[in-house]
Amino acid sequence: MRKTKIIVTIGPSSRDPEMLEKLITKGIDCARLNFSHGTLEEHAEVIKNIRTISEKHDRHVAILQDLGGIKLRLGYLAEPVVLHPGDVVALVPQEETDEPGVLPFPQPSAFRNIAPGHHIFIADGTVKLLVTEASAARMVATVQSSGVVSSYKGVNLPGVPIDDPVLTEDDKIALKFGVDHGIDWVGLSFVRTAEDILYAREHLNAAGSKALIMAKLERGEGVDNIDSIMPEVDGIMVARGDLGVEIPMERVPIIQKQLVAKANEAGKVSVIATQMLWSMVVSPAPTRAEVSDVTNAVLDRCDAVMLSDETAMGQHH
Repeated sequence: MRKTKIIVTIGPSSRDPEMLEKLITKGIDCARLNFSHGTLEEHAEVIKNIRTISEKHDRHVAILQDLGGIKLRLGYLAEPVVLHPGDVVALVPQEETDEPGVLPFPQPSAFRNIAPGHHIFIADGTVKLLVTEASAARMVATVQSSGVVSSYKGVNLPGVPIDDPVLTEDDKIALKFGVDHGIDWVGLSFVRTAEDILYAREHLNAAGSKALIMAKLERGEGVDNIDSIMPEVDGIMVARGDLGVEIPMERVPIIQKQLVAKANEAGKVSVIATQMLWSMVVSPAPTRAEVSDVTNAVLDRCDAVMLSDETAMGQHH
């Protein structure tokens, strides 16, 4: 019996019943639904199909509801903005702006806590800015690495406290949906402290949910507080995408091993996620480095490996 479980993300290229049946008969153990994308109606249809197909083949497939959480994003930009090294840009706490050289960033808590010397990463770290001026109404930054910035691109602020609640209003609506549909696991995004877990569990209990909680470790603060977080959760996910922007990339493999070891010691589930077989979004075969990555995760005794874009958008499931 295979001990390491397989979690796959369901998306545009895998949500139709025919593909779901292929995935289930090939041996997936858990389906991840990314609530940052899609409608509740679309998710409900996928859940119904998974359960129908699972029952047909006498295979239990768990469902992981991955909440969007307090993901930082830019606001609306009428046109993409090309940034070059040395350019000076401003960010303002607004949903949108037509002011030249200004990016909308509707996250007031970031403006309260950021200071000159902090870095801003946009679009998964593609664009890097250095903050030179900061106030509650405006921050000014110099571009250090170039790229194209467009509406709603993700933003990372390493070392900057974000003091918003771990659950957004959309998350709370999604949690109620999860209760109504008997979700097995809830993935709690951008966990920082044990208090985040207690806050989420309080909402789950109030909603009558029996779902288990998986803390997604995507920020340095969450890694630093793992010893207090671990007793409060049912499992952890090493979410290497945002984590690799929030902390130096070269530290991620070591931290991954440390987190899995701590989870094993505590008897908690551990999941390794992000770019496990990234090349297979377009290629029918993985690279040797990817095979080594998956193998090392298994040898470290993680409980599950997770595929993201590989199955959500790729063509080689």
